[in-house]
Amino acid sequence: MFGLEIKVIWLLFFVALYWSYCIFWGIKGARQSKTAGDYFIAGRSISIWVFVLAATATSFSGWTFMGHPGLIYRDGFPYAYASFYAITIPFTGVLFLKRQWMLGKKFGFVTPGEMFAEYFKSDTIRLLIVLVALVFSVPYLGIQLRASGFLFNVLTDGMLGVNVGMILLSLVVVIYVATGGLRAVAYVDTMQCILLAGGIIALGIISFYYIGGITNLTEGIISLTESDTKLTKDGYSHYVAIPGMIQFVDAGSKAVGGPWTGIMILTYMFALMGIQSAPAFTMWAFSNQSPKPFAPQQVWASAFGIGAILFFFTAIQGIGSHFLGANLDMVTNNPEVVNNVIGPNLGGKDLMETASKQGGLVPQLINLMGESAPWLVGLLSVCALAAMQSTGAAYMSTAGGMITRDIIKRYVLPNASDSQQKLFGRFFVIIIVALALLVAATATDALVLLGGLAVAYGFQMWPALIAICFWPWLTSLGITLGLIAGLIAVTCTESIGQSLGITGWGRWPLTIHSAGWGIFFNLGTAILVSFFTQNQNDYNHKMKYHNFLKEYAGLPSEKKNLVPIAWIITLLWFFFGIGPGAVIGNWIFGDPTNPATWIFGIPSIWVWQILFWVIGVYMMWMLAYKMELSTPSKKEI
Repeated sequence: MFGLEIKVIWLLFFVALYWSYCIFWGIKGARQSKTAGDYFIAGRSISIWVFVLAATATSFSGWTFMGHPGLIYRDGFPYAYASFYAITIPFTGVLFLKRQWMLGKKFGFVTPGEMFAEYFKSDTIRLLIVLVALVFSVPYLGIQLRASGFLFNVLTDGMLGVNVGMILLSLVVVIYVATGGLRAVAYVDTMQCILLAGGIIALGIISFYYIGGITNLTEGIISLTESDTKLTKDGYSHYVAIPGMIQFVDAGSKAVGGPWTGIMILTYMFALMGIQSAPAFTMWAFSNQSPKPFAPQQVWASAFGIGAILFFFTAIQGIGSHFLGANLDMVTNNPEVVNNVIGPNLGGKDLMETASKQGGLVPQLINLMGESAPWLVGLLSVCALAAMQSTGAAYMSTAGGMITRDIIKRYVLPNASDSQQKLFGRFFVIIIVALALLVAATATDALVLLGGLAVAYGFQMWPALIAICFWPWLTSLGITLGLIAGLIAVTCTESIGQSLGITGWGRWPLTIHSAGWGIFFNLGTAILVSFFTQNQNDYNHKMKYHNFLKEYAGLPSEKKNLVPIAWIITLLWFFFGIGPGAVIGNWIFGDPTNPATWIFGIPSIWVWQILFWVIGVYMMWMLAYKMELSTPSKKEI
C-alpha cells in the first residue's frame, strides 16, 4: 500500500508540473490572440522549430505510445509494418503542405473550407470539409481520451475508473486549448513531442533490460515462433511472417495467419496518410511563418527520428513483452526464456484475458518501475499523457475553428467580430470534447484500429488536395461526389457499417483496409464525373491558382529529368516496402521456420523493415529537398 501511495504521489507531482505548463501557455496564448486569425491559426507566426516539434507530436500521438506496442505484441512483426507510418504520414505532407501554405499566404485563407470553397466555387465542398473534420476529430480524439483513462486506471490499481479518469484528464486540455487557441496548442506540443519520444525510448530500454539483452530477446523470439499454433498458409508463425499478398475470405471468416497481408498493410498505410491530409493539418500549414520547417519535420524529425524509435524501441516493447510474463502460455511452457515481471500484476491471467487486453501493455511496462523507481512511473505516465493529448489538442482547436468560420460566420453571423468568433471557437471545442468522450465511453474496438477508422475518413481528402495542388481538370462536382462516395465506402467496410446491418462482405473485404476501398470509389468517381462535367469558365478560374503555384512552387527546368527517377523510387518503395511485394521480407534474410538460417540473428521480416526504413528516409529526403516539394520558394510571395 505504501508503494502505491509513493507512486501516486510522484504521479500527481509530475502531472501537476505538466498541467501548469499547459495552463501557462493557455493564458499566454489568450493574451496574444487579439484577432480571430491569431486564435485560429496563431497569426501565421509559428516558428520553424515550434512547428517541427508540434507537427511531429500531432502526427504521432497517444495511440503510437499506448496502442502500437500492444498490437505488435498481439500480431507480431506483420503489424510492425505499421511503424512505416513514420514515413507515410509525412509523405502526405511532402506532397501537399507547401502548396497549401502558399495558397493560404497568397489568398488569405484561414480554414481549408474557405480554400476549397473559393477554388471550386462551391459551398457544398465547404460543408463536406467540416464534416470530414468532425468525423476525423471526434473518434480520433476519443481514442486519446480513452487511452488516458486506461493508463491511469492501471497505474492507480483500479482506484480511478477508466471513464472517470478520461473525463478528469480531459479537463485541462480543454482549458488550455479553448483559452489559448492554436498558438497554445503549438507551444504545448513542443514539450509533448519531447515527452512522447523520450517516453517510448525509455520504455524500450526498460523492456530490453528486463528481457536480459539481445541474446535473450532472440532466444525468446525463437521459442515464441516454434510454439506458435497460428500459422500462415506457408506454415510460418504469424509472429514473423506476412500471411500473403492478399486473401479472399468470406464475410464473418478470418484470414489465415492474421489479417496483415501485403495489401492490408499498404491500405492501412493509406489510412494513416490521412493524418496529414485531414483538414486540421491544412490549418497547421496556414499557421506557419514560412515553409522552412516542412522538410526537416517530414524527413528528419518524422521519417528518421520517429522511424528509428518505432522500429527498434517500440518493436522491443511489443514483441519483448512475451518474455516478460504477459503471455501466459510462454510462462507455462517456455519458462526458461521468460523473466516473469509482468505476470504477477495480471493476477494469473494472460494479457489478452484482461479487461483492456493489448491496450493495457504499456501501463504494465510503466508499472515495472513502481518498486525501484516510483518517480520514473510518474514521469513516464506524464510522457504517455502528453502523447495522448498532443493530437487531441490540435484537432479540438482546428475543428472548432472550422465550424466557427465555415458555418457560423458564413451562414449565421456573417459580420461576427473577432471576439464573437473566438467565443464560438471555444464553445465548439467543448462540444467536440463532449462528443469524443461519448465515443470513447462506448468504443469496443482496439484503440489503434478505432484511430484507423478516423484516419481513413481523413484520407478521403486526397483527391481534393490533388485537385487544388496539381490537377486543375478535376471538377467541383467530381470532387464532391467522389468525397461522398469515399466516406460511404469507408463506413460500409468498417465495423460501424457492420453495426448498421451492412454485413454482406464483412469488415475489410479481401483484406483491404477501409481507406483503400474509400479511395478506390472516391478517386474513381472524381475522375469519371470530372471527365463528363468539364467547364471552361471554371477551369480558367482554377488556373489562377495553378499558374501561381507553377510560378512559385514549380520544379526548376534543370531538375525535370529527376522526375521519372523520383516516381520509380517512390512506387518501388510503396510496393516492396509496405505493399504486396513485402512478402519477400518473410524469408529473404532467413527461413522463418529455421532460426539457424537467420543471417543477422533476428527474423528476416525485422531486417526487411529496418532496410526499407533506411530506403524510405532516402526517398523522403529526395522528394522534400532534391525535388523541392517542401523547400521554400526561391521567389518572394
